[in-house]
Amino acid sequence: METTSDNSRTVLSVNNIEVIYDHVILVLKGVSLEIFEGGIVALLGANGAGKTTTIKSISNILGTERGEVTKGSIEFLGEKIQNLTPTELVRRGVVQVMEGRHCFEHLTVEENLLTGAYTRKDGKKHVQEDLELVYTYFPRLKLRRKSQAGYTSGGEQQMIAIGRALMARPKVILLDEPSMGLAPQLVEEIFEIIRELNQKEKVTFLLAEQNTTVALRYANYGYILENGRVVMDGKASSLAENEDVKEFYLGISGGSKQSFRDVKHYRRRKRWLA
Repeated sequence: METTSDNSRTVLSVNNIEVIYDHVILVLKGVSLEIFEGGIVALLGANGAGKTTTIKSISNILGTERGEVTKGSIEFLGEKIQNLTPTELVRRGVVQVMEGRHCFEHLTVEENLLTGAYTRKDGKKHVQEDLELVYTYFPRLKLRRKSQAGYTSGGEQQMIAIGRALMARPKVILLDEPSMGLAPQLVEEIFEIIRELNQKEKVTFLLAEQNTTVALRYANYGYILENGRVVMDGKASSLAENEDVKEFYLGISGGSKQSFRDVKHYRRRKRWLA
């Protein structure tokens, strides 16, 4: 397996995990990921492939949906984290931005952002400094800071959700479907900000995304999930040029196949888990 970086240390490691819902439904089957510090890693696949479940496994919120990791391990900076609460994970620097741009609709934009700092104990001055930093990256939010979040646009709500995560001073942001429901221009704007945060603020991103074209353009490494398994991984540039990936995820098809794993070329190389 290629690495996301030649020199960076592993910040997050998912090791051969299985996830079961309701004690009987096997959703993830031996999933392994390696996220290197300072990277943008894309978790790709169709709806239902297991992307969101993988993200929730890392942030340890499966229990709210009667799911659990039954095999394997998840490590953050070399320490197993399955038994930590979501709040403890946030304090350590692992923050999830959930699918669907969840905001507190009755609160203002600024109040939503400030909720992201609830685990911090470094004082109002530092929190205010970080709020201004968020406004630097999302100037539209500063203009609407006194507006009720429920009356903002979908793009603005996605900015609120990412900005709120930044207020926790994360080392890693787990970003679930950031492009969902947004116009193409807004998608590009959001991903440009993600790139800036990665490069300037050194935030590592693991993003689950159905928009493979955009994700591979901004990520430096990618994993492709199908039916709860990793069927391919590699540098983003290599995946974008892979003929099988082009056919099934970039909409360039030379024939009809039932699934990614049915491609003869892929089967011949035996790169999926049997």
